[in-house]
Amino acid sequence: MFQSSPCNNTIHTHYKTLHFIKLVLLSYLLRHLVRKSFKTSSMAISGFSKTLHYPHVRRDETVVDDYFGVKVADPYRWLEDNNSEETKEFVENQVKLTDSVLEECELIDKIKQKIIDVVNFPRWSVPSRRADKYFYFYNSGLQAQNVYQMLDGLDGKPEVIYDPNLREDGRTGLSVYSVSEDAKYFAFGIATGFTEWLTIQVLRTEDRSLLPDTLSWVKFTSISWTHDNKGFFYCRYPALEEGQDFMTHASVNQEARYHFLGTDQSEDILCWRDPDYPTHHCKSQLTDDGKYFILNILDGSDAANKVYCLDLAKLPNGLEGLRGGQDLAPFIKLVDIFDASYTVIANDDSVFTFLTNKDAPRRKLVRVDLNNPSVWTDVIPESKKDLLESAHAVNGNQLLLRYLSDVKHVLEVRDLESGSLLHRLPIDIGAVDGINARRGDSVVFFRFTSILTPSIIYQCDLKNDPTKLKIFRESVVPDFDRSEFEVNQVFVPSKDGTKIPIFVAARKGISLDGSHPCEIHGYGGYGANMMPTFSGSRIVFLKHLGGVFCLSNIRGGGEYGEEWHKAGMLDKRQNAFDDFISTAEYLISSGYTKPKKVAIEGGSNGGLLIAACITQRPDLFGCAEPNCGPMDMLRYHKFTLGYMWTPEYGCSDKEEDFKYLIKYSPVHNVRRPWEQPGNEHTQYPATMILTADHDDRVVPLHSYKMVATMQHVLCTSLENTSQKNPIIVRIQRKASHYGRATMTQIAEVADRYGFMAKALEATWTD
Repeated sequence: MFQSSPCNNTIHTHYKTLHFIKLVLLSYLLRHLVRKSFKTSSMAISGFSKTLHYPHVRRDETVVDDYFGVKVADPYRWLEDNNSEETKEFVENQVKLTDSVLEECELIDKIKQKIIDVVNFPRWSVPSRRADKYFYFYNSGLQAQNVYQMLDGLDGKPEVIYDPNLREDGRTGLSVYSVSEDAKYFAFGIATGFTEWLTIQVLRTEDRSLLPDTLSWVKFTSISWTHDNKGFFYCRYPALEEGQDFMTHASVNQEARYHFLGTDQSEDILCWRDPDYPTHHCKSQLTDDGKYFILNILDGSDAANKVYCLDLAKLPNGLEGLRGGQDLAPFIKLVDIFDASYTVIANDDSVFTFLTNKDAPRRKLVRVDLNNPSVWTDVIPESKKDLLESAHAVNGNQLLLRYLSDVKHVLEVRDLESGSLLHRLPIDIGAVDGINARRGDSVVFFRFTSILTPSIIYQCDLKNDPTKLKIFRESVVPDFDRSEFEVNQVFVPSKDGTKIPIFVAARKGISLDGSHPCEIHGYGGYGANMMPTFSGSRIVFLKHLGGVFCLSNIRGGGEYGEEWHKAGMLDKRQNAFDDFISTAEYLISSGYTKPKKVAIEGGSNGGLLIAACITQRPDLFGCAEPNCGPMDMLRYHKFTLGYMWTPEYGCSDKEEDFKYLIKYSPVHNVRRPWEQPGNEHTQYPATMILTADHDDRVVPLHSYKMVATMQHVLCTSLENTSQKNPIIVRIQRKASHYGRATMTQIAEVADRYGFMAKALEATWTD
């Protein structure tokens, strides 16, 4: 947890050692000063008993926007300036408040130590092959960041290629990385200034020496080496001008470039950009045979993409011939409209196999010849029920397909040419990720995990023994017997009758008497699939706090394909909130828990979910922890990458979108529930909003505005407020949306569960 300075300790703690007269005088002085800038709310519910002093936050009542004739006030607009002195003072005051609340959460230190014990075991990522070398990430247990290592053959001795822990105390890890085809070079991106901006560097794998190559202004890119090992493709943005704030300025006009090793970034070849559509951005890849550079053009967060192909063999003088030229690379525009998603799986010269949802919401495999681009044929048709989540061309002429069947993964091996089924790989009920193999690999690797299984990396020899899985690496949690717990999948009816799959994990044989603290996690956006995966901190919650954990696969995700996604996006986003609320109601009616024992949490889009649910049903929850979520849904699109989210949420610049956004935007829907008939005893749950001060994806202004609004409406605007549960924000310093060091993550999770335990009055058992 955060270390508190002496000024953050309680008045009672300070005064214990003072003389009685000094005690009276000092306490009088402090009370006089405090009353000038704070209003008081007593916390007598949810285990909290301490008198809480909320900081005064200035409201600018003159800031009012007109949305199609509707006047909407924005009194905390000034919090959008992350660098202003007033915002910095706001942050300091909120940090002090949060520290004072967390000091009352007695179990934080115990939870933190137990999480350390639980996650202190070796972990590996799935290896990938280049030449005769294998590359992967490794963490011995509590290392701040994962270390990139190399094996000279599968039985070789591990060698460290790059250790992020040696840089800036391991504050940031590697989010982008790629090894050249000959395994001699390693290109990697290092975070700049605790944000998602990256600087790409290159080292030799033989002696770990850094090359002078340094590429700046990089964000959201892959690194694709050409097979001649002379350089790689990547994507970058134009450098910001002096005075532009990287924390709020929109990232637009992305470019695809090629970098030759040993040259300055200014000499990189500009392959693609689209100044007519500055919000268009790209993802790139090189085909396994090295012949084609594939550029996927996207508009916002919508999965639909265009597909441009660059035939490297047809460049008269190779990529060198494009140096110094004014023209963009001569791409073949295979798909030039945003009508569906397309992902290249394999190619045989000019014949390409794609994974697509074109006329197939649960996806299918199709084939097209660049020389005859109007004719597309199905290779593997859409399943009637299951989602074809991914496909990999392997072992020459085979496909490894990953299906999602009722939120459980199934692996199949099929023939690439005909699509006929060859084998089903024997895996348990759970999640598969990190599939790593290319077309020339007969040995494939993938990782299996579940709520009760940390990580098993399997190795499968498709050429010699395709139905047998060999354990390549397995992580074992110390002092954890998974047989003591169970996970059940249930299908819960939502408000409109739609069946929502949920996973419920708990100790075996618990009594369904409503006594158990319950944590519900959800996301429900962008077509993302929320799988039942392992978390060490959740094991601590299940084992030592007697908890019940629930994963709710609400609409807006992609668990059943694009139709499931569309049913929870744009004007249908309320379905996602209803699904999540119905999940809580089911767990309560089934006897797992009761409202004051229910905690809800989610991050990013999941943070929006949690914030929206507490504004709609504050009576249903005892604790809420929305993490780095967009809360101001009328202005989110104005900052950094917010414009990319408009296909998912809509945009308040459009009247029809404004009408539904204003209905659920968390900042605009905080109300005093006790003023509603029949809700006289209802208040908001104990709420800890979480954010990071350098989050340039979901900028912290969202969390700042939300906590300021909640504190004003619920806690400090009335002398006799009914809000007794605390409303606070935990602000992680020098951190971005992702990539935090291990101990930083552990400290945050310990604070979350410590706050949750206090709010739900959970007791500790060894």
